[in-house]
Amino acid sequence: MEIPVVRPRRLRTTPAMRRLVRETHVRPSQLVLPVFVADGLDAPRPITSLPGVVQHSIDSLKAEAARAVEAGLGGVMLFGVPNEDDKDAAGSAGRSPEGILNRGIAAVKAEVGDETVVMADTCLDEFTDHGHCGVLTHDGRVDNDATLALYCEMAVEQARAGAHVVGPSGMMDGQVHAIRTALDDAGFHDTSVLAYSAKYASAFFGPFREAVGSSLQGDRNAYQQDPANRREGLLEANLDIDEGADMVMVKPAGYYLDVVADVAAVSPVPVAAYQVSGEYAMIEAAAEHGWINRERAIAESVTGIVRAGADIVLTYWALELAGRL
Repeated sequence: MEIPVVRPRRLRTTPAMRRLVRETHVRPSQLVLPVFVADGLDAPRPITSLPGVVQHSIDSLKAEAARAVEAGLGGVMLFGVPNEDDKDAAGSAGRSPEGILNRGIAAVKAEVGDETVVMADTCLDEFTDHGHCGVLTHDGRVDNDATLALYCEMAVEQARAGAHVVGPSGMMDGQVHAIRTALDDAGFHDTSVLAYSAKYASAFFGPFREAVGSSLQGDRNAYQQDPANRREGLLEANLDIDEGADMVMVKPAGYYLDVVADVAAVSPVPVAAYQVSGEYAMIEAAAEHGWINRERAIAESVTGIVRAGADIVLTYWALELAGRL
């Protein structure tokens, strides 16, 4: 019996045909734009290692949020950049209502209201003089439980400033349960928690450190995950779901698509993935040298993250991609 030739190429013949049968579609509404707001600026300040990305002033931050709404983005994730003089061992400026991050949240919420989702990074690393994500013990280790109390204060202040979502990213054990309890006790029952559940001690965070003016001394290997561990990423996500996370995240995205797929296969809540600064910078640098097609590489990289199972993608190309989509 002659076996007929199978011709999958029939469905690749024209752009229209390829669009018709495309399995994965990226929508503007599932993209979140990370934005940096820096204290003391009266105009945006370029970030050298992230071409096209800036530290915003309050005014330019509001304008960027308005552009996000116009583009139909799912949300914006705010990171604060304090003055060096405002940093201390406990990251007090991150919890202060007058700190740059909380002022930025309030400004964005006043500008766009509920027209997009206002998210806030709930971590101390930008605000500590040692650059770690929590307070330190006398021998220089991050004190998990003492840090949880500060995260709770920080989350409540962010909710009070107007954040729809708080994003604990410090990888402290029990942080989701502690923050959920604190928000509920303060009456912020509708404020969501996006847990940075599987956050790896990655080499691809480098440009971000410039973006937030990090004062990091040493590394974060004792609390962020080992890049060699896959099952642990699923464990962390399941723990956060059990603790009450409304959404969970894998970070970085592109080099951890196996973890994204693992989490997406079992998660009853939406799964986010963060296309981090190093992923962005590498494509921009290669495109600048003419080594790759920039637009195609950007689209392919984000499509791959969604194809792996991410419902939400944080990417510095969110506005540009939305314009093309």
